Formats: sequence, C-alpha cells, structure tokens
Amino acid sequence: MARKAPRTGIDESRLRVTPPARSAAGIPGVMHALQASVEQMGVVRTAQTLLRVNQKTGFDCMGCAWPEGDHRHTAEFCENGAKAVAEEATLRRVTPEFFAEHSVAELRERDDYWLGQQGRLTAPMVLAEGATHYTPIDWDAALALIADEIRSLDSPDQAVFYTSGRTSNEAAFLYQLLVRGIGTNNLPDCSNMCHESSGSALTETIGIGKGSVSLDDIHRASLIIIAGQNPGTNHPRMLSALEKAKRNGARIIAVNPLPEAGLIRFANPQSPRGLLLGGTVLADDFLQIRLGGDQALFQGLGKHLLEVEEHTGTVFDRAFIAECTTGVDGYLEAMRATPWSEIVTATGLTERQIRDTGDALVASGATVVCWAMGLTQHKHSVAMLRDVVNVLLLQGSIGRSGAGVCPVRGHSNVQGDRTMGIFERMPESFHAALDAEFGFVSPRTHGVDTVAAIRAMREGAVRVFMGLGGNFARATPDTAVTEEALARTRLTVQVSTKLNRSHLMTGRRALILPTLGRTERDVQAGGEQRVTVEDSMSSVHASRGRLAPASDELLSEVAIIARLSALLFEGPDALPGAPVADWAEFERDYASVRRRIARVVPGFDDFESRIEKGASFVLPHGARDSRTFPTPSGRAVFTANPLEYPRIPPGRLLLQTIRSHDQYNTTIYGEDDRYRGIHGGRRVVLVNPDDIAALGLADGDLVDLVSEFRDGVERRAEAFRIVAYSTPRGNAAAYYPETNVLVPLDSVADVSGTPTSKSVIVQLVPVR
Repeated sequence: MARKAPRTGIDESRLRVTPPARSAAGIPGVMHALQASVEQMGVVRTAQTLLRVNQKTGFDCMGCAWPEGDHRHTAEFCENGAKAVAEEATLRRVTPEFFAEHSVAELRERDDYWLGQQGRLTAPMVLAEGATHYTPIDWDAALALIADEIRSLDSPDQAVFYTSGRTSNEAAFLYQLLVRGIGTNNLPDCSNMCHESSGSALTETIGIGKGSVSLDDIHRASLIIIAGQNPGTNHPRMLSALEKAKRNGARIIAVNPLPEAGLIRFANPQSPRGLLLGGTVLADDFLQIRLGGDQALFQGLGKHLLEVEEHTGTVFDRAFIAECTTGVDGYLEAMRATPWSEIVTATGLTERQIRDTGDALVASGATVVCWAMGLTQHKHSVAMLRDVVNVLLLQGSIGRSGAGVCPVRGHSNVQGDRTMGIFERMPESFHAALDAEFGFVSPRTHGVDTVAAIRAMREGAVRVFMGLGGNFARATPDTAVTEEALARTRLTVQVSTKLNRSHLMTGRRALILPTLGRTERDVQAGGEQRVTVEDSMSSVHASRGRLAPASDELLSEVAIIARLSALLFEGPDALPGAPVADWAEFERDYASVRRRIARVVPGFDDFESRIEKGASFVLPHGARDSRTFPTPSGRAVFTANPLEYPRIPPGRLLLQTIRSHDQYNTTIYGEDDRYRGIHGGRRVVLVNPDDIAALGLADGDLVDLVSEFRDGVERRAEAFRIVAYSTPRGNAAAYYPETNVLVPLDSVADVSGTPTSKSVIVQLVPVR
C-alpha cells in the first residue's frame, strides 16, 4: 500500500533558489511584517493591532511562547508574530455562502496555503452524513448534536479531546474538567508531538517538566548553547535576548545540522545598530552536527569535563553534587567507557571541536542550554535530554543565576495547557484537588496521547473526536493514516478561527465551531473578559483583545465549553457522577474560573489580583527556586544512558522536517523561505552537494521522497526539487506538513511517544 501527501494547487514553476541569508530581521524583516499586515488588515487596523501585541494591557501574541520583560518596546513583536496576528485579524471572511459554493471534495484539492488565505470562519457549520457541502447550523443544535453523540457512547473512552497550545488557561481548565466529567483522560495535545520528550526527561532528572531559567538568566549567562533550534524563524524575539546576553559578555554556541541566519547575525529592527550598522554577530561557534548526534555531543562534553576534573579538580561543583544529586558514579563510569571514536562518528564533528566546546563549559560560571524540536523528535530524544541535564548538573548549573535548562516552546500557551491539566496522565495530587473542588471522582485510568489516539481511531475504537484549536490532520504524522483514522469516527468537531485541512478530513458527520481569537474583544454577560497564558519560563499574565469580533456568531472557547458542559452535566439527562459547577457563571465571568483554578492548581493563589493592570507572576519551580527536586529520591538524578544515534543505510538519507520562515507550525503565511534562499515554492529537499553527486543526481532534479520503515509500507511525498545546501553528509531537510506523510505512526521516541520527525530514513527516487 502506498501513502502519498497531497500536492495539488502548488505551482512549482515559480520556484526560485538564491544563496541563503547571512543575517535575520533588519529592514527587510520590518518591511515583510508590514506588507503582510497591511494586505490582511489594512493600514488603520494594522496600527491598531500591532501596537497592542504583547503589551501589558494588550493581547498575547499567538506566534510563540517566548516571554516578555518588564520593560517592553512599543513594537514588542517580530516579523512572524506580526504575520500570526495579521492572519487572525484579517478582514477576509469564510461565510456560509463560501461553503455553499465549494464542496468538501473540491476544498480537499486545495493546498494548505490557499485554505488559510480564505480568512476567518464566521458561523457554525455542519456536514451531515453523506452530504457534499457544509451547511449552517445554530449553536444550540450544534452543541446538542455533540452532547447526544457523547451520551450514546458505550464507554467515555470512545471520545478523544485534542487541544492546541493557543488555548487560554481558563478554556484549558474547563476543557479538562469537561473531559474528566465525561469519564475519560483522553486529552492528547500538541505537546505530545513537540516537547513531550523534554517533559519526560526533565521530570525524571529534576522533578519538574519545565525549563528552569528566566529571561534575566538568559541575559546573565556566561555561555549559551542553542541546540536543535532555529530562533530566527521559530522564536525571533529570542534573538533580542541573545543580543543582550552577547552585550553582557556571553559566549553563544549554535548546534544544528543547518546554518541558520538568525544565529549568524541579528539586525535588531528596534535599534539603530540593527537597522544601520549591520547588527550583531550572535554565534561564536557553529557545530554542524549530524542529525541525531546531539546525545553523543553532550556525552562528549561530559567526558571532557570529567577528564579535566580528574586532572585539575576544579571543574565539578562537588558540594552541589554531594548535597543535591544522586547517580553521579554510574554516569561518570559510563562516560569513561564511551570511546571518543564513537562520539566523533555519531556527531560528524572532530574531537577538537567537541573539546573546544568543553573548554567553554569549563570557563563558564553560568551555562544555559536551549533546545527545541531538533532534540525532541528522535527515537532516543529522552536519553539525549537526560545527557543535557547530566552536563549541567556536573557544574551545578541548575538553580543558579544565569544557568539552567531552557526548552523553548512553540505555541503561546502549550505550557499553560499542561499546567491546567491537559495531559492524559496527570498526577494523583491534581485529581484529588479537582475532585475535592468539584464534588466528583475523576477517572484515574490513563488516556491516550496523540499517536495512541490516531491508533485508536484507526482501529475503530473512537466515535467522537473534538479538537480545541489546531490543525490535527496536518500536525500529526503519517498523514494518510491520520486521515483514514478520522474518517472512521462518527463525529468530528473542530473549534477554530480559520479554515484548515482538519475541517475536510472528517468523520461521518462533522462540525465547525468558529471561535473568538486573541485579538478580539470578549464581552460576556459579566462584562468584558480577559484570559491568561503561561509562557516558556513559567510566567503567567493576562491577555485582552480589542478588535470587534469577525462575526456576531462567534463564541469564545470558554463559552463553547461551558455550554456543552451544562448540556451534559445539568438537568434530567445529566451524566452520572458529573462535576458540580455553575457553568453559566463560568461563561458570564471568567474570574469565576480563575477562582477555581486557584483552589486546584498550586501556585495560583490570589490569581485575580496578581494579573491586575498588566502584572504577571512566576509559578513555583523547586529546582530553580531552592534547588529542591521533587523526584522520588528528593535529589536531581544523574543518568547513565547508552549512546544511540541513527545508522543510515547505503544510498539513503536521514531526513528532518523543518519550518520555513513564512510559516507557523501548520499555518503557511507564504511560499518563501528567504533566510534559506527558497522563493515561490515549498516542495524542495535540501541535500549536501556530495550526497547529490554520490546518488547520481543533480541540483534541480525532481525526485519523490520515499521513506523506509520496518512495517513495509511505502510512504511517498511526490515531486520535490533537490536544492544543494549546506547539510551534513547523509542528512537532508524538507518542509512539513508536506513531508509528514513520510513519518511512520509507529516511529516514536522511547518513553515520550513523540513522533520521530527529525529522523526519517528516505530514498530519493528520480521523477521520470
């Protein structure tokens, strides 16, 4: 059986390749941000909106989870943040008339960029069983349809409730309460596909699955290692923090298979130096590592620190190791036994390069390691991240000013979702507090994560799928399998702001429920409302939109969840054992939700008063705050991890999926990736020139990408143009979601279950 990615609607004849950029942002970044904003919003609306992004009395940008400092620039946004805001605040509309004109079958033939450019959804729509077109439905009927389908289930576990990280804390808390009130923990979320490996490794080693640094720690660090992350495209506001760290004397080392413009030079558009003088060189060193070789790198760094310590006795923080950690002897013995030859093979670096980086660690009194999906989406990702923690623990770089672990999240509230209980395996302490607050017994049986949810749907074990934000069909691996799995359900429900492919890959019946965006005023019976979010560094703050809603028929996420909960948990048809709450009050005044959060979730005491007038507060973090580690031993844990790295068969390449600069997750802003020199198309595969020649191919050739996995299924992404690029030998890169079809559903990280999207063995097959 062959599984192929959709590719219609893409005109590759416009594709143009130029040399990659050597700097990020600057005047071109400003101009692209303004151009995209004016095209979507117009001049006046652009000014009204962008000046409120990430301001204390404005709204939180949905484009990333990078934190804001106390002192904020008037233009506290980046190019991609401006594009994200423009996409939501667009003047374009998708009305019932649009759906009357376009059948679902016709819309499936359109590409993701076209779908996203149609604009904001304006009315609830239903796709009846056997129908060809969506048609309008009123809110009461739509919610009753969901409630009736849930009541008809043989088991609560026949329903799955997905969540995107753009959801607010208030909506996420009510959503998990709704789901647990129904009787299941089936709460997969986008974190399952990105930073689940981070959470798994950090929980095991330091007792909490969150980063341990603040923005000030970044500014104060002596050494910052940025591994498997591209801040210039994925977290552009991080570049300003790195520039400040650089001015304060920090050394920055970039570890990545691809050279990334933002880490080469940053032309800060908020400063004269950035606009007029060419900006700041950020990375002092660039380690062009082989895909999946990062564990070997950090084992090499640990081995080097050990060797220098044995010679000088001045490298390890022995007091910290003795008082606050366990397992160091086993870890050090494993490092002694790991040969340099294997470390060099796995990384593709020289021993000298690794030792030079080790010397930078020796010289640093405060080290921060930042990472993103380049480290989290491999089979051995959790072991890899344990080894990152090992290196930091040797020098006591947890709970120290200017030092610590920094997983950089993508979605603006993906960390807050988890804090609020969006997780299939919440601890007993959370369940006990939830039960006491709402007078019911929440289910303890673990639910499904994202991959397990797809498997369950594929097997016909799920009848209802509901997505609160996101684009499930395109964010997930093994595209054809996911689409077939969704088609086996009886009802799919998507709560969304804009049209995407998940609205077209449906169950037997489907609902589109349009919701308010971050940029819009949320006025309920209790007055104008605000919501809250948690950033990558555990800081919580309010967000309040100011624009008029795109349609009078939009409901907020809180309102949608509260009304559905009332249908299920109140009245004569109430589900047995339901949580006891005033759902109408939750919709009327979100402060009532925050009062309940404060009584259930640690760290949210005096929630309402702590977010007044643009204030923010930082959640407790034992490892960071007091070097206390909530692990079973009460100590931070050194781990001895066997060295793993991908082995690439002859004639094959190891592919990583990547984002373009004109993209946010599955949302495509345009068809250019100007930092990498790709213009007018996305179906490209970046390959080392020596590999191109060894495979008997040429730059510019058209090939199909065929992935190879032990299940024997052929997964094929058709018609990609080869682009000669600076990648390590044996490695290649291509954009997702177009290449998600190549990622096998059953190829996941050990422990975390995260899809291995950075480690896909492929063959390049010429198109004849």
